Amino acid sequence: MSTPTIYITRKLPESLLAPYRERFQIRTWKHEETPVPNDILFKEAKEADGLLCMLSDKIDAEFLKANPRLKIVANLAVGFDNIDIQAAESLGKTVTNTPDILTETTADLAFALLMATGRRLIEAHHVIRKNKWRDWSPFFLAGTDIYKKTIGIVGMGRIGGAVARRAKGFDMPILYHNRSRNEKLEAELGAKYVDFDTLLKKSDYVVSLVPLTEDTTELFDAEAFQKMKQEAIFINVSRGAVVNEQDLIEALTTGEIRAAGLDVFESEPITADHPLFTLENVVCLPHIGSASYETRSQMIQLCMDNFEGYFYGDGALTPVTKK
Repeated sequence: MSTPTIYITRKLPESLLAPYRERFQIRTWKHEETPVPNDILFKEAKEADGLLCMLSDKIDAEFLKANPRLKIVANLAVGFDNIDIQAAESLGKTVTNTPDILTETTADLAFALLMATGRRLIEAHHVIRKNKWRDWSPFFLAGTDIYKKTIGIVGMGRIGGAVARRAKGFDMPILYHNRSRNEKLEAELGAKYVDFDTLLKKSDYVVSLVPLTEDTTELFDAEAFQKMKQEAIFINVSRGAVVNEQDLIEALTTGEIRAAGLDVFESEPITADHPLFTLENVVCLPHIGSASYETRSQMIQLCMDNFEGYFYGDGALTPVTKK
């Protein structure tokens, strides 16, 4: 077998790629933060056996059909809504993701975002930065408690369970809604399975950790926000499209809910003039859920190990496509 060629859609640290260069011809896009243009991606993929892509790269049916040589696509993410899985399966191509590795890191971020939003930390930081701190007063930048407040987790997968464990440390009653019950977590943490409406009505913090599917697209809309407590805080660390952003803006500006903490948006990246970013009761982050050096390095290594397993072993390690 000739040496497989791998194309990577971002510039990655050579220290992570060097161990694989003896078994693969590796080509990469020249920039770390700027996405590869579509025409270059199509051209490179035509000569590649494997593709390591980012969640922002659109790998649709047209792309997959146009590149018959391409055998495996390794997505540097857990979610894979950027890839047409059905088309990949019909064409006999393997798609992989990076599960488990980023669970705890993303849960850290989700809970940090919850705390920053609840306690208005970003607002407080900017008060000093803008030299607006005049004196102390009883309700100056008063936020809302986290300890013993009820958290409602929508999507109790690996990351949802990790967030629930952190909430348990704050003695928070845990409600959750999921496609199926997680009785193990119920026994471990005292989490209570409830329907979606009940979760919205009873939670002080509503945390979205659902995958983006046809059923979850715009799951959080005007009707959902109307059912939430007026003092509730909404946190989204899943995908931006699970929220109707116009409905969220309306709920935040009218005081229907207290605040929101968002790591993801309907269309990314956003700019400083985005309506959500201009609201003081919103904390916006640039999709950094798994962004720690340790975790991202392990994710890249898993992508490369998937290539090794596919081309030299018994198959890819973490496939999401059916054989």
